[in-house]
Amino acid sequence: DSSGRMCYVCRVCLCVCVCVCVCVTVNKHKPWIETTYRGLITENTDVVLLDPPLVALDKDAPVPYAGEICAFRVHGPSAPFEAVVLNRTSGEGLLRARGPIDCERQREYTFNIQAYDCGAEAGGAGVKRSHKAVVHVQVGDVNEFSPVFTSSEYAGSVREGRVYDSILQVQAADQDCSPQYSQICNYQITTENTPFAIDRNGNIRNTESLSFDAQPHYEISVTAFDCGQKRAACSATVHIHVKPVCKPGWQGWNKRVDYEPGMGSKQLFPKMHLETCEGAVSSVRVTVELQTGHNGKGCDRQSYSEKSLQKLCGASSGSTDLLPASGTTFNWTTSLLTDSGRDGDLVYRFDGRQAAKVPDWVVPQNLTDQFTIATWMRHGPSPGLRGEKETLLCNSDKTEMNRHHYSLYVHNCRLVFLLRRDYAQGDSFRPAEFHWKLEQICDKEWHYYVITVEFPVVTLYVDGVTYDPYLVTDDWPIHSSQIDVQLTVGACWQGGEVTKARFTQYFRGSLSGLTLKPGKVESQKVFSCLQACKEGIDLTSLASAGADMKFHFNPTQSMLVAEADDVERMNGALSRVSYINSQQFPAAGARHLRVSTAVQCFGEDVCISVHDIEAVVMVMQPSKPRITITGAEHLTAPASDLALGLLLFRDLHINGTVTKSDRPVHSTEHKSEEIIHNLDYCDIMVLGKELREGFESLQLNHSTLLAKHLDYNNSTTGISIYGVDSMDHYAELIRQVQYQSLQTGSPVRTFQLTCSGLNGRYTSNQFMLLVRKSETDRESRRVRERESNAVTVVIVVCIAALLVVVVLGVYQLYLTHAQEDTDTPTHSEKQKDSDLTFLTITVNPLEVRKTERELGFHSNSHFA
Repeated sequence: DSSGRMCYVCRVCLCVCVCVCVCVTVNKHKPWIETTYRGLITENTDVVLLDPPLVALDKDAPVPYAGEICAFRVHGPSAPFEAVVLNRTSGEGLLRARGPIDCERQREYTFNIQAYDCGAEAGGAGVKRSHKAVVHVQVGDVNEFSPVFTSSEYAGSVREGRVYDSILQVQAADQDCSPQYSQICNYQITTENTPFAIDRNGNIRNTESLSFDAQPHYEISVTAFDCGQKRAACSATVHIHVKPVCKPGWQGWNKRVDYEPGMGSKQLFPKMHLETCEGAVSSVRVTVELQTGHNGKGCDRQSYSEKSLQKLCGASSGSTDLLPASGTTFNWTTSLLTDSGRDGDLVYRFDGRQAAKVPDWVVPQNLTDQFTIATWMRHGPSPGLRGEKETLLCNSDKTEMNRHHYSLYVHNCRLVFLLRRDYAQGDSFRPAEFHWKLEQICDKEWHYYVITVEFPVVTLYVDGVTYDPYLVTDDWPIHSSQIDVQLTVGACWQGGEVTKARFTQYFRGSLSGLTLKPGKVESQKVFSCLQACKEGIDLTSLASAGADMKFHFNPTQSMLVAEADDVERMNGALSRVSYINSQQFPAAGARHLRVSTAVQCFGEDVCISVHDIEAVVMVMQPSKPRITITGAEHLTAPASDLALGLLLFRDLHINGTVTKSDRPVHSTEHKSEEIIHNLDYCDIMVLGKELREGFESLQLNHSTLLAKHLDYNNSTTGISIYGVDSMDHYAELIRQVQYQSLQTGSPVRTFQLTCSGLNGRYTSNQFMLLVRKSETDRESRRVRERESNAVTVVIVVCIAALLVVVVLGVYQLYLTHAQEDTDTPTHSEKQKDSDLTFLTITVNPLEVRKTERELGFHSNSHFA
């Protein structure tokens, strides 16, 4: 036991000694960390990734407090970081940012960090610190900025005809901090189809040689990408100017000139000038040509028909239209091909397979030594080396033989007129064929041809210019015969010398307004008026051009030739060249212009070559006129008036207005202005059944047409009034149109009136008039009968009153007589009294009827 107690005491003492020893040496070691750390943090995040990881070790472990890590401290005045302990026992820590980290502000940080243990006891007494380690932290970049160009616009220039390695350089920058995101890795041209390219450094070059005439200025857009493929928010605009190599030519002209209808003349080349590259010029010759074959027969001639133009130009009457619009009466043109147009302006197209026979009743039979053939023609070269004859007009034997009495045809771009006389007109060898060789015949353009015959002289007018034949051949006259002749258009009729009669020598081209007029030949002034163009080239202030300038216009004023010995004078003259259109409502569309130039130097024929220039005059759409017909739409008349002839449109009015707008096109606010312009036809049509011949008719006194450019056709379907004249004259004439009807019963007739202007381009409203026969006669009889009955009643009343008066008078006489003879009545008196009692008064009905007739009444009653 004593030994056991001794052992226990010894153990206790040993434990106390050990405990005392531990308490005294419990926190004798400092924490330990690495001497250097390298970290990475991505901007806009807060965790720093350290290498090696942040871990503090303490040799006092596993003694509590002394062996534990309680804190990390960051030393540095501007270090935006802090370190926290994740595990006190293991000593793991975390380095993080105290706020947002911006790489663009600072890309890396260097500071110190130190670890602290927990001390010797719970209160933190006796805390030991590690050494200070150096921490290097780099900030990772985020691609948050787009490239931005140093300038929004760049400009460069090149000389035409050269290819450059670099014309100019564009530059962009990026605010990101890292090389990856701050560097520009690529540039790109975003404008499509440009002759330019750009490299990675922003150098722009042209991929082909450029032309100042084709395009003197280019505008392209360029964008940039950083190495993270982030695109610039705004593109840069690059202007590249092409500098011309000095070469002769026209400069300062516009390819398009807009023309508003009604504006008069419009300058075509106000700023155009000729560059001669300092050449010593002795003379300049310039030709300005307006190509007016844009529609119809060329030029702006569409206002009036051919027949109307003849009246307006003062041509004498008697002209026969061989190509009229097809209709009930004029039906020989039905099978021909037509282009757009109306009446005299109708264009017939012949393709070598169509022709027409003109009826005998249409053909003038009184052709003498004087007559005229006129037509519009468009014709191109004939196929083959030696084309066949192409006949426009031919008068040949209808049967048995194949003699051509007269004809007009084209042969190998020559116009030939054949005129064979018969022996009745002479038996000598006389001129028979007349030949003209002209470029116009095969240039595929419209021209106006007039052949005047004053035998033996035959003259050709083309667009108002006179041409004599270059060849005239003679022939013997044709023997007289009883063979009928046939006039044809578009080919020649071969009625004899063949198995089957047929057409031959077909025409290929277009014709319009083909007329044949016997008698006196018109003056050249009339021919010039008929083909006159309403549009053309004009030259203002001709006197100021100077005496050294020479000018020449062609007859249609579609071509101007100017000559000068000084370039500046020529520039000044061309600045006054203008386009003019006198039409009130011109045809809209493009008119092409061509300017050709010949420059001569001293001692040389041609020293400078100047290319032709082409431009367009764009005639804008004119305001559309409106033709309005107003008047009474219902008319009721008694049969007596209809039998004598009733004026249908006695209160008719025709007005013309045009709608204009001073506001933009999309605006709905417009205003109408009254205008004065001519009409060219008015049709009064009978709707429903045609007029019954012998009982119904429309009538118009021909004398009302005097002093007017008007004519009319009358049929059972209505009246057509035609010719160019004012609205007032048309209205005045239509007011004289009468409708006559001898029919019994109560018919209802409806008439439709329509008028047109500008050769059918603008049409009025369809004015409807309803005509009724009134019941006036029947109603008059009924009124007379009713009045007659009333008069009869009055007469009866009067007669009854008369009877009463008579009876009362007789009775009064009777009383008086009775009083006188009261005392001595006699037999005779009694007899009188007895007779008076049976007194009867009779009224003769014939007298009543006589009275009624005298008063103008009629009665069916008889009184007695």
